[in-house]
Amino acid sequence: GGRGADSYGAASCRLMRCRACWVLVPAPASRLWLQGKKFLGDLQPDGRIMWQETGQVFNSPSAWATHCKKLVNPAKKSGCGWASVKYKGQKLDKYKATWLRLHQLHTPAAAADESPASEGEEEELLMEEEEEEVLAGVSAEDKSRRAPGKSPSEPAHPEATTLGKRVDSKIRVPVRYCMLGSRDSARNPHTLVEVTSFAAINKFQPFNVAVSSNVLFLLDFHSHLTRSEVVGYLGGRWDINSQMLTVLRAFPCRSRLGDAETAAAIEEEIYQSLFLRGLSLVGWYHSHPHSPALPSLQDIDAQMDYQLRLQGSSNGFQPCLALLCSPYYSGNPGPESKISPFWVMPPPEQRPSDYGIPMDVEMAYVQDSFLTNDILHEMMLLVEFYKGAPDLVRLQEPWSQEQTYLDKLKISLASRTPKDQSLCHVLEQVCSVLKQGS
Repeated sequence: GGRGADSYGAASCRLMRCRACWVLVPAPASRLWLQGKKFLGDLQPDGRIMWQETGQVFNSPSAWATHCKKLVNPAKKSGCGWASVKYKGQKLDKYKATWLRLHQLHTPAAAADESPASEGEEEELLMEEEEEEVLAGVSAEDKSRRAPGKSPSEPAHPEATTLGKRVDSKIRVPVRYCMLGSRDSARNPHTLVEVTSFAAINKFQPFNVAVSSNVLFLLDFHSHLTRSEVVGYLGGRWDINSQMLTVLRAFPCRSRLGDAETAAAIEEEIYQSLFLRGLSLVGWYHSHPHSPALPSLQDIDAQMDYQLRLQGSSNGFQPCLALLCSPYYSGNPGPESKISPFWVMPPPEQRPSDYGIPMDVEMAYVQDSFLTNDILHEMMLLVEFYKGAPDLVRLQEPWSQEQTYLDKLKISLASRTPKDQSLCHVLEQVCSVLKQGS
């Protein structure tokens, strides 16, 4: 969650770009006050705001606040809509806090009575912070590893000190795709969007997917090691005759945002690994450590870009799959990580400026016979990479009143265990890797 939630950025996903040649009724009024000037708008049933003076409709309080602020001060870059707009004499962020409490979205009791930082407020603070950090020479890596207001030595997602309370750094409430409308520059790119099923729009999934258990095993292990997002690639094969995409191997990226030199070396290593195994690049994965396994607006745009690049100049259809892993989201039903596949359908031709449509992908799960030495070696490299990092998850610390983070990891990996190896044997291997890494 929070600012860093989708900040894996372009530097960590260049492989998909560089290797494209692989063929690969009027509502009550809302009020906004700016420097003594009052703006009136009608709050619509769907949450949008219509500005009374011009009849313009804005998709969010932040979008309206940004527009009005620029009229007063053209240099203004963002608008804190939830905190600036009043409805029936009360700021919208109060309504937001009440809604979150009513829906029990895992808000800590101590924080429930406080006004949550609004999307617009956070953006405004972040933009000011970015300008200051550019002048101060703060690196992108340092920035990606801490939340606003944190020192570089503090983790971006601090855990609660009280047992059983795992606090998300920011509650990210997903929106439905139909509520997005056209692109809005004031909209937070980290806004999560619910996926749509093909059945809901009377369409068939254009390709079949089978994924190896070892892929999910390594992906889940990687996601558990750090409070920051992780990213990696998926290798496999595409059978155009059966329209079957088989995902056989995960390739974690052991690099940080902004570390272009390391990222380039790791991606070259992945390219060679794919080539030697006779595999093709078929997709990518990343994590939302403390948020739902749903794509953000930024993820949707990235996936759409990767789909086009992976297809290249080929006239035939070639899919590109995205996997999202959510290891520490407090809304998950249990200790097991939520891993969700998605694909993006282009927006309707008559609305080319809309976002792509994130689609839920059905996939078959293929259980491997055993955990290969390849996978164990990759796990060891990951443990070594994150060792000593400020965002490292301390696996011996309590995750809940009954379980440590290591207990949680074991439970999550159990469902992805090879069929011909006992769970105890696999977990012994995992613990051995972690022990060697420490």
